[in-house]
Amino acid sequence: MALAIALALAAGSGQAGPASAQDGSWRDSVEWNGATARMRADGDGWRLQPGSGAAVVISPQPMRSQTASPLFDGLFALAQAELAKAQVEAISDSAYDRGKPIPCSCFETGEKWRYVWTRDLSFAADLALATLRPERTRNALRFKLSDLRAGAPQGTYVVQDTGSGGSWPISSDRVVWFLAARGLVDADASDAEAARFDEAVWHALTDTLAQDRQFVFDADMGLYRGETSFLDWREQSYPRWTADDVAFLAQSFALSTNVLHHEALRLAERMARQRGDALADDYARQAGALATQIERRFWREDRGLYMSYIGTAAHPVPFEAYDLLGLSLLIDSGIAPEARARRALANYPGLEAGSPVIWPQQPGVPIYHNRAIWPFVSAYSLRAARKLDDVARIEHEIRSILRGAALAGSNMENYELVTQAVHVEAGALSGPVVNSPRQLWSVAGYLQMVMEGVFGIARDDAVDPKIPVSLVPMLFGERERISLRLPDREVVLVRPRNLDGDLLVADATAREGGRDTVRLAARRSHRSSSTLDAAAFAPASPDAPSFVQDAGGWRIDVPARQRLYVDGALRVDASTQARAIRLPKHDAQQCASLTRVEGGIESLHSPTRCVGQDTAIAGDWPRAWRAPQAGRYALSVDFTNTHGPINTGITAAVKTLVAQCDGVDEQRGTLVMPHGAAMQRSSAVVIDVPTGAACRFTLRDGVNMSYLAHNARYTGGAGGVDGPINSADIGALHAVPVKDPVR
Repeated sequence: MALAIALALAAGSGQAGPASAQDGSWRDSVEWNGATARMRADGDGWRLQPGSGAAVVISPQPMRSQTASPLFDGLFALAQAELAKAQVEAISDSAYDRGKPIPCSCFETGEKWRYVWTRDLSFAADLALATLRPERTRNALRFKLSDLRAGAPQGTYVVQDTGSGGSWPISSDRVVWFLAARGLVDADASDAEAARFDEAVWHALTDTLAQDRQFVFDADMGLYRGETSFLDWREQSYPRWTADDVAFLAQSFALSTNVLHHEALRLAERMARQRGDALADDYARQAGALATQIERRFWREDRGLYMSYIGTAAHPVPFEAYDLLGLSLLIDSGIAPEARARRALANYPGLEAGSPVIWPQQPGVPIYHNRAIWPFVSAYSLRAARKLDDVARIEHEIRSILRGAALAGSNMENYELVTQAVHVEAGALSGPVVNSPRQLWSVAGYLQMVMEGVFGIARDDAVDPKIPVSLVPMLFGERERISLRLPDREVVLVRPRNLDGDLLVADATAREGGRDTVRLAARRSHRSSSTLDAAAFAPASPDAPSFVQDAGGWRIDVPARQRLYVDGALRVDASTQARAIRLPKHDAQQCASLTRVEGGIESLHSPTRCVGQDTAIAGDWPRAWRAPQAGRYALSVDFTNTHGPINTGITAAVKTLVAQCDGVDEQRGTLVMPHGAAMQRSSAVVIDVPTGAACRFTLRDGVNMSYLAHNARYTGGAGGVDGPINSADIGALHAVPVKDPVR
């Protein structure tokens, strides 16, 4: 049953509804799903009895919140204690140095995860670590920078960790590193170490962006290719057929990954202007153009939501797939117009337990990203809600983050969606299948919830609280004021006498020394309410469509309750009756896929099938070919890459195809060949060919993650300690005429 989030507030009164615990039970205990967590003060510390398991003794910490809720205050101390445990001088993982300790004054990722991963570290740093532990965060971020041990050009690059199909550029969200770095750079830094870090960021930024522009950016679509950020277990949120075929991930476009590139470009513009570098205008143009395409291509009007990902350049279909992290990052970036941002956040569904990281849920998939709440994503949703003054979503995420930590006795990696349990037994679908206490980004999410979400300490150090009136009984009780003591400052919030409204905001701020005293005022805000069932499942994806040659064209049979998409556009809507359609026969490629519609929800797409004139070009390289007619041609190769398993590794093959055709300048593009057991087709390079032109094709090495010096330690597979590998068994080169792109 969907949670109508706005019901958490009594309509128009500013009075709390049932979830708001007017009786104050959230002050020292929380009850949920048959379990109760209790917190009591224990001298200067606290003692937490979670929903199950042994009591947790929490010692006093350097930062302290003082509210009417021992539960709130004690869990803030617990998050600090867990952050302290994450601070290590050595890290380890079985895939690096055969599990031996690697010196690093940094953060380990969780109790079960003793290594540093770019994505986890960067999101955690952006949420809280860069503010609280800047020196250690710089050290940890430096660990994820590398020069090249092979290939060119030499430079400083961010490491994309092992991932689908052999990592980058199938996974291409490594630019999240700059989301963390933006809170640590300061052009006027007087500290020598901070200044050196600034220079390292600048070099990594310019080099990494240039590399991604060359190998990941699609000029026709105006977007960066690659997998969704964080949602990197493809069967959880992509069509099930991608379990055996990750070429789609390498060629599709994800909202979160594109927003992260936009934010990296904006940081590059800012740093370039600070340096008086002429690149600033280039970065500004790239960021502006990218923002336009993100807004244009990911918005789905019929849902009032931004899609998590869309199809390939050859078949840029919409997907009934949405994710909370991508949406929250988009809202925080300012790319989305306010009206759309407000509508999208309101439409994104939630249950009382919290907000799902994806919607709709996918059938037949164990609980992990699917059917799950991730606290760090909830923290980003809280940040987005604060930006929009969405009072109900603010309360919803605060309660979810707090409840989860209290009942589990730790800031867990994730929770099952409906029960908010750390594990639910459901046979083959049990889960979350992987979970860890004191997960770094969950710890950071809790700290952010307190410092930014409640006390309003913004990233620019301003104090801008936005507290739902419904949380007043928990936080203030009968108190006039609550406070947050940090090592170098104190924030005091003073409640108003009149609570005629639903959101407390700053009315007047007085600064005295290191103390900010903020008098709050109540006002009316924006309310969100979703009609979608957060736990609803999408139907299973159908089989791929079949093209049957017919008189003068192609026939495609569309079964009942299925939609047919052709060349990225809806061609046949779902009907209770099966139908057949005919496509005229063209030399140019035509691509189609099917979806199934049940209960008002559309499935993820079937595999794509394409028809059109296809010329195979074989022989030794360089290969020669004469175009039968002028036009645009997509060039790709048959290949097999068995250098690693399909779910991990660092040896996706990346080659540059160079085309020299009569009458035009040299053209080039990237062929990506991910891991896979069977022969498959690479990504395509599209070129323009004049009438009757003869063309000559050569292959040059691109770059992959095995080229990074960082991966000389890699012992989890090929391309590591034994040296870089960037190769595949390559068969025929295919030339297929294609239509002009839809711009």
